[in-house]
Amino acid sequence: MVQMPVEGARDFAFREHFADGQPARDLHRALAEEAPIAIEINGIGYAVMMATPTDLTDYALGFCLSEQLIASADQFLSADAMPVDAGGWMLRVQLAASGAAPLLERARLRLAEGSCGLCGIESLEQVLRPLALVTAQIDVEPAAVFSAANTLGELQVLGQATRAAHAAALCGPDGRVLLVREDVGRHNALDKLLGAAARAGLAVGDHFILLTARCSFELVQKAVIAGCPLLVTISAASTLAVDQARAHGLRLISLARRDSLLES
Repeated sequence: MVQMPVEGARDFAFREHFADGQPARDLHRALAEEAPIAIEINGIGYAVMMATPTDLTDYALGFCLSEQLIASADQFLSADAMPVDAGGWMLRVQLAASGAAPLLERARLRLAEGSCGLCGIESLEQVLRPLALVTAQIDVEPAAVFSAANTLGELQVLGQATRAAHAAALCGPDGRVLLVREDVGRHNALDKLLGAAARAGLAVGDHFILLTARCSFELVQKAVIAGCPLLVTISAASTLAVDQARAHGLRLISLARRDSLLES
């Protein structure tokens, strides 16, 4: 049976060996694409991210919203993605003039960051900067979370093909999965989802987000910035993730399995 190619995956030849002494065999397996993506915003080189080069317009918009370079999608004008000869991709983003001031300030701060990414008191203050409280509220019962978690696997096209991609899903209060985006990076998958929701005109505050990942601080921060009332992850949360969720009014559910979940 010939498998159809999956966007964001490439087929590789392998030789499989077995511990029990069975003869080795040749096989083909799909791997999730990972590539450096240079993000240029209004002509300024802003960041190089490792990501799966799919849904890059969604990614660009979600990234700009998560980075708080823009306050709303109407300040996002365009995104053009193109492969580069040296390998990887160039993602050129154009924001409205109103987004230029925070862009220039964030770019200036990045010049002071060292290889660890968090060098200097000013940078640490930026990472743990206070955020607006989440004011949106939705009524989501555990049954709806179980329903979404049980459905998501069927919608992970890249994940099913490679077993190596994270997914982020936007879900209605009843547990219906409305949008799914995938990437090798959990942060990228969430940015793609936020961009896709904004482009579709779906208010994040009226939905909950489900992630196939452990719940780290950065994911909580992105959810808070997006005004998400409930974040659900299938793996455990970190201490800082729980602390920040509680401090900013984000309802947090982790270890969402088929038959149990933990609410912080």
